[in-house]
Formats: sequence, structure tokens, C-alpha cells
Amino acid sequence: MNRSASGPGRGAGPRFDGWIAGIGTASGTRVVLGHWPRSPFGPFSDVMLERADGHRLLLAPTRRAADFIAGTYAFDEVRIVPVRVRVTGNEWAVTAGPLLGLRLTIGPRGLPGLLLRAVPGALATRTGWTALTDPIARLLLGVRTRGSAGGGRYEWYGARDAHRITAASAVQEGRDLGPLAPVEPAVRFGFGSTPRRPYLVRVTTTVSGPMP
Repeated sequence: MNRSASGPGRGAGPRFDGWIAGIGTASGTRVVLGHWPRSPFGPFSDVMLERADGHRLLLAPTRRAADFIAGTYAFDEVRIVPVRVRVTGNEWAVTAGPLLGLRLTIGPRGLPGLLLRAVPGALATRTGWTALTDPIARLLLGVRTRGSAGGGRYEWYGARDAHRITAASAVQEGRDLGPLAPVEPAVRFGFGSTPRRPYLVRVTTTVSGPMP
């Protein structure tokens, strides 16, 4: 997950535009939600979980999306289940079949969100812009904005907004995962983790490299 890379081997490819939410729980399970209103697969959402024992699980709504995500990131288990996200005001409710129920309370932007909002969207989503934002993101949020992913792919994360997550509840297969906690230790799905402090980040993700 922490591998570094000097640059892409191919031109930019598919783009995923949406939100990434990362939280920790008192049980030690960390949860990363991807909510993508615009993607090469149409609108969809997915959930990545890493338990305290290191087991990594992907929950995705279709085989096509699951194959793409599993070909980019590393998991010990993949399950195909309907993943639904309902947003009501500052509350996000997420269900992944009978396997997971997640509720998030979204708080204010804070300094990272204010800085990201000040950057024009057309600039923030350019892959070259991440050369400047990567060191800033590491300093402010402790995250990477570009790097090599699995399957010979390379990714750029063009962050455009960020809100703190102030409360969360999660139930996995009937087991309460406990209250909100930092994302600690960092998740190990790909080349970088989500912020240690729970955040909801507006992002455009660009992927290059071998595609199915």
C-alpha cells in the first residue's frame, strides 16, 4: 500500500468522479466507502473493509465493477452485493446487502476543505496538478494523491472538497463495530490510505495502465 512511484507508464484512462469516505471503528475494522455518481460503469458505490486481523474485504454491486477494483487494489475476499447510498442532509446511510449497514454524520469542511474548494475544478482534476498537491495532502491529511496501484496501473486523485465525519455507526453481519475512531493503522488496499482522521473527500480519480 505504501509503494511509491515516479510516474505513469501510459496515458490517462478512465475517470471516476464522486466521494470517498474513510472511517475507523472501535473494533479495529476500518471502512472505506466509494460513491461514484459518474464512472465508466455508470453510477455505483463500493465498500472496502479491513478487519483488525488484517483481512481485506471488497463489497461491490456488479462483477464488472468488482473485477476492475480487485484488479487495481488488493483483497483477501470479494463479494458481489447491492451497495446503496442514501444522502439526507448531512446524514449518509449505506447498505451492502445483508453484510453491512453504515451511517455517517458529515460535519464542516475545516481548513483542508476550504483550501480544496479554492482550486478551480478544471485544474484540480488534471493529473499534472497532483505533482503539486501530493506533498500538501501528505502534510495536511497524511494521504497520497498519486502512485502505482495493482495490475500495472497508476492512479491520480484530484481532491476537490473535504468534510470531517463527526459520527458513525457500522454493523457487519449483525456485529456492531463500535463508535467512530481514527483510521489506524492505515488500510492496505493500494498505494495509500485515507486520512487518519475520518473524512469525506470529493475526488476525481483517474486510472491508467492495462484495462480489462
